[in-house]
Amino acid sequence: MRHPNVPESLEGWWILHRMFAFDRRAFEALSAKKREKYTAEAVDAFLSLENDDGDVGLVQLIGHKADFMLTHYARAFDTLATAQTLVDKLELFAYFVPRTSFVSVLELGLYEATAKIHADLESRGLKPHSNEWNAAFDALLREQERNPRNAGRLWAKIPPRRYACFYPMDKKRGDTANWYMLPYEERARLMLEHGKIGRTFHGLVTQVISGSIGFDDYEWGVDLYADDPLVFKKLIYEMRFDEASARYALFGEFYSGVQFSLDQLGVYLDGSRLPTLELTRESVGDASSDERPFEAR
Repeated sequence: MRHPNVPESLEGWWILHRMFAFDRRAFEALSAKKREKYTAEAVDAFLSLENDDGDVGLVQLIGHKADFMLTHYARAFDTLATAQTLVDKLELFAYFVPRTSFVSVLELGLYEATAKIHADLESRGLKPHSNEWNAAFDALLREQERNPRNAGRLWAKIPPRRYACFYPMDKKRGDTANWYMLPYEERARLMLEHGKIGRTFHGLVTQVISGSIGFDDYEWGVDLYADDPLVFKKLIYEMRFDEASARYALFGEFYSGVQFSLDQLGVYLDGSRLPTLELTRESVGDASSDERPFEAR
C-alpha cells in the first residue's frame, strides 16, 4: 500500500563509494616489476567493470581523511558485492587502507509527478489504495519510468568532469524541525525552491543524487562534478540559505579531489605528476549536455 504522504521515486544504478588511505611508501618499496604488475592487474580489473552494466570512477582525494575514492556503478546490487571482492583480491589493494564507504542507489525524486498522479486518480473517483487505485497508480508510474528523459538520467555514466565532490546528508527528524512531519504540499514547495537554486548552476556542475535509506547511515549521497572546483563552494554555500537546507538538512563529511582516467592509475601510483582525465568527443558531449536536476527527497 502506497502512503499518500510519501513521494515516489525512480531508481537506476546501484552505487558504491569506497575511500582509502594509500600507503605510498610501502608501495614504492616494491620492485619496479611488482609495481608494474600490480598496477596492470588493477587497471584490467577496473576496465572489466566499465561496460553497459556498470561504470568506474577514480578520484585522487585532497586532505587527511582519505587519499583515493573508487566509485562503482552497477545495474544489480549483487554486482556491487562482486566488484568489492574483485578489488579486495587485487595485490595492489594490500597497500590501500579502507577509510569509509557509502552504499546507495541512484534516485530520481518525483514530488511533482506524485502529486499529479494523486490528482489524476482523485479526478477519476478512485478510492485510495483500492485495487483499482493501486493498478492505475502503478500504470502511471511506469509511464514515468519509460520517459526517455528520466531513463537517460537514471542510467547516465559517471560524469566525465575533472573535479569531484561527495557528501552524505539527512533530513532532520528532531522535535522542533522534522522534515517527515511536514505536509506533502509544503515539502514539495520547499524542494521546488531548492531546485531553482541548483538550476542557476546549469552547465557548471553535474549532480548525482542517490538514496541510501536502508543501506547506509545517511539517507542520501550527493556527488557533484565540475570543471572548476570553486563551483562546489559557490553552489553549496548558496544552497545553505535555502529553507529546505537551512532548516531541515544535516550533512556528513565532505570528500573532494581530482578525477582521473582508468589508464592514469599508474601515474597516480607513481606520484611524480598529477594524473589526468582524458575526455573523448562523446564524453565531452555528455558532460556539457547533462540535465540532471537538483532534487532530493
